[in-house]
Amino acid sequence: MAFWLGVILFALGIAISIALHEAGHLLTAKWFGMRVRRYFIGFGPRIFSFRRGDTEYGLKAIPAGGFCDIAGMTALDPITAEEAPRAFFRKPTWQRVVVLSAGSATHFMVGILLLYVLAVGWGLVDNSRPTAIAAVSCAADQVSPTEYAPCGPDVASPAQAAGLRPGDEIVAVAGTPTPAWADVVTAIRDARGPTPIVVERDGVDVPVTVDVVAAKRLTTTGETIEVGAIGVSQQPPQVVHYGPLTAIPATFELTGEMFGRVWEGILAFPQKIPALVDAIAGQPRDENTPISVVGASIIGGDAAERGLWEFFIFLLAALNFFVGVFNLLPLLPLDGGHIMVNLYERARDWTRARLGKVPMPPVDYTRLLPITFALIMVGGAVSLLTLTADIVNPIRPFE
Repeated sequence: MAFWLGVILFALGIAISIALHEAGHLLTAKWFGMRVRRYFIGFGPRIFSFRRGDTEYGLKAIPAGGFCDIAGMTALDPITAEEAPRAFFRKPTWQRVVVLSAGSATHFMVGILLLYVLAVGWGLVDNSRPTAIAAVSCAADQVSPTEYAPCGPDVASPAQAAGLRPGDEIVAVAGTPTPAWADVVTAIRDARGPTPIVVERDGVDVPVTVDVVAAKRLTTTGETIEVGAIGVSQQPPQVVHYGPLTAIPATFELTGEMFGRVWEGILAFPQKIPALVDAIAGQPRDENTPISVVGASIIGGDAAERGLWEFFIFLLAALNFFVGVFNLLPLLPLDGGHIMVNLYERARDWTRARLGKVPMPPVDYTRLLPITFALIMVGGAVSLLTLTADIVNPIRPFE
């Protein structure tokens, strides 16, 4: 019951974030005097709506997004004579950019607020040493989803033999940097035999060679596979608690770190697609692979079932930061794509004015439709792939 409550609450949190995203467009557009025709949450058949002023507000049956219909958003949008004076494209460029950016800005504000609540209510995790070793043991085989074979004289302990110690921070495996523990796990899983590993010990990088052995692990389908193992466990991060005032700088510091992580994740996104295909085929799901709304809600449900509401809030904040950054990518039909078109128009007309020429009409979006449709198809395919992986082989970080 707690799991499904968590799933519902997380999905509701996503729906509220989407509603606030569209509200950001709505409020800024109205602030600048633009004509907003409709503000709806969801798609598909209308459940209910009402009109206030010249805007229709409502709810639709499929809770998979929302939209804010501003008159004259593009040259493809026909407008009436009544709408023309307040059309989007007639407003100054800076106002149009503010309106287009307002959705992502709202996600950022929601994310910052959630992190502040987390800092005051539960504290923030100190991630300064994410790859520190907690304990050194043997590279035991997994015998059940939650149990490993006991260590014995016949079970190898590569990490101990190589001189690794608790507190060492693994910074590279086989020449590949490992900024996160998941990177350590992935690199060691794929290695066999003598492998160079660099650890940071007392502020100094120490190179060691570890003889990676094969150990048995269970997949989510119960299949037994062999992976590389050395016999180390991750040091649990420390939680730092804050007051209402001291939480403010800590919140913004963590916000900056999360922006960096989101950007790194977006850049690495194409490299993670093959791992999604492997996960659908039954291989262990890499926790660094992309997740859909369904996958995020499942993780949120797992967190709620275990009473880990701090993780629930952090995940919701992280999702808001990701959506906000992703939506600003300069690709149509994302808001970032529309921003780039408007900035191009401004630069083009400024250049023409300096040359004594008259401004040109708004960009003809029909010429951009092939690229837009191609990006929609690619995005739809990736979304379907991610959704499938989240259904057949979801990420369960607490199991």
